[in-house]
Amino acid sequence: MSEEEGSADRGADGAGAEPAGADALTHTDESGDVQMVDVGAKPDSSRRAVARGEIRLTPETVAAVEADAVEKGDVLATARIGAVQAVKHTWETIPMCHQIPITNVDTEFSVGDDRIELTVAVETTGKTGCEMEALEGVTTGLNTVWDMVKAAEKDADGGYPDTRIADVEVVDKRKERVGE
Repeated sequence: MSEEEGSADRGADGAGAEPAGADALTHTDESGDVQMVDVGAKPDSSRRAVARGEIRLTPETVAAVEADAVEKGDVLATARIGAVQAVKHTWETIPMCHQIPITNVDTEFSVGDDRIELTVAVETTGKTGCEMEALEGVTTGLNTVWDMVKAAEKDADGGYPDTRIADVEVVDKRKERVGE
């Protein structure tokens, strides 16, 4: 895929441009009512979006995940299933998201001393991008990790002082017109 979608909106330093005004909102009409964007006239494109995020955990919990010693089962396998499932059902949970044909989902975990990073890459061929699907995959995958390890992470008061999901972002978004 050769053309990075949205690159024209970046400044010289690669950072995002100034925030768009209310006139640039695509999910509202002239009176401010919410609507789904009509993508019917857009040409089909091969699209790929990659998102990442991490969950911070205690080192003891991370060691238990690596040793497959968490009582609920294989944390990363379960989180991978949750991420893929979420990608396929994004249109059901995000109100103005189109249902798109997912052609591929890749998930990759990176385990550190006190964190697990999840990267989700989504591919589709269609009229709209797949970054929301990639983000949904990351957040659901990380929420699944949290659910699997919450007994180990909980403190004496029932809180989670060392646990947090952070740095969820789209790290790559590309499109290439079909037939070009």
